[in-house]
Amino acid sequence: MNNESSQLQRGLKNRHIQLIAMGGAIGTGLFLGSAQVIQSAGPSIILGYAIGGLIAFLIMRQLGEMIVHEPVAGSFSHFAYKYWGKFPGFLAGWNYWILYILVAMTELTAVAKYINYWWPHIPAWTSVLFFFIVITLVNLGNVKFYGESEFWLSIVKVTAVISMIVFGLYLILTADASSGASFSNLWTAGGFFPNGFEGLFYMLAFLMFAFGGIELIGMAAAEAENPEKTIPKAINQVVFRILVFYVGALTILLSLVPWNQLELGGLDKSPFVMIFSQLGIDWAAHLLNFIILTAALSVYNSGMYANSRMLYGLAQQGNAPKIFKTVNKQGVPIPAVLFSALLIFGCVLLNYFVPEDALSHLIYVVVGALVLNWAMISLTHFKFMQSMKQLGQKTSFPALWSPASNILVLAFIATILYIMWTQGFKESVLMLPIWVVIMFILFKALRPKN
Repeated sequence: MNNESSQLQRGLKNRHIQLIAMGGAIGTGLFLGSAQVIQSAGPSIILGYAIGGLIAFLIMRQLGEMIVHEPVAGSFSHFAYKYWGKFPGFLAGWNYWILYILVAMTELTAVAKYINYWWPHIPAWTSVLFFFIVITLVNLGNVKFYGESEFWLSIVKVTAVISMIVFGLYLILTADASSGASFSNLWTAGGFFPNGFEGLFYMLAFLMFAFGGIELIGMAAAEAENPEKTIPKAINQVVFRILVFYVGALTILLSLVPWNQLELGGLDKSPFVMIFSQLGIDWAAHLLNFIILTAALSVYNSGMYANSRMLYGLAQQGNAPKIFKTVNKQGVPIPAVLFSALLIFGCVLLNYFVPEDALSHLIYVVVGALVLNWAMISLTHFKFMQSMKQLGQKTSFPALWSPASNILVLAFIATILYIMWTQGFKESVLMLPIWVVIMFILFKALRPKN
């Protein structure tokens, strides 16, 4: 085993890896984020998630080829550093770390809203503080403890989506003519593309962010038992999960009620809640609130895990202070966990001391960081392939259709940036070069002179 990861313990079993990958594919983007896309794209949102799922799968296979060849801490930051250069490694690592600090902050803030759905009198800061302490303690335990917590949080999400699909299918198949529930709702209310292909095209950028987090499996590689078998198995099932959980769930839901009859409102505009509420199934709102709360905690839990492991990997490279290389007897990078937790808590405090307008600007950074993250994975894989070719080495889990898939992924990312530029996210696009320059200045300032 490579000494880059020798201090971390391989305590994640096959079932942990499977559910971590599955949990990454089912986030709040499915439960909450799809409402806005449905308004613009109608039933063609189903095709949109299929397209997005294909691109996400290609990125996963590119990352997968590298991590199976060398399952180390720091994931794609390590590969960017090794096969591309010192600055790309620095940029990839710190960009990912900042991205998940901000994602963890937004998820933790959202948790308070879901608690207030049941108990409006509870001050937001108390529920935020409670879950902050719980998730931090989970991540200070050994990696098996994290694996178990994410396993069960993901089980709730997966069971919920499958149950909704089965229950929705039952309602469609047993519906009488007066109920209006029918698969024909997918094409009769203005057609499959009610607002033309443009209605879907300009939503691609928005729905792609639902797939943010699937690359988390790369962070778990250094602590996976038998990564050569468990990682390929988990990655290959990602495309199946996307088809079932995104395409399947939305096909059923948009068959239950015509998309243009959806009443906006309900639980943070979740289409799942809207549809079941309109069907008169009132208990669904409470059940879905619990599921969405679980989804937010799962993403936050995984975000803190990813942050600590990326910080550990950066310290191994010399791109972060040496203290973050420290692990306890159980193989947990305690300083990296605590430092990440400290910043996440600082971001939570921003919610109370900074106006909401200021926070919306942080979201622009999240959007830009995610796009940069995917682009760097694909570019790094391209460099990795060149290196393997020069060394005459063959990998055991080759990416699909590479290098054509690398070109396709980068062209798709360029399309996403164009959509963002034209659809009011110009600030996100402008932030990207500024962010890279800031990172380069920090790289020059912080890195010891060789």
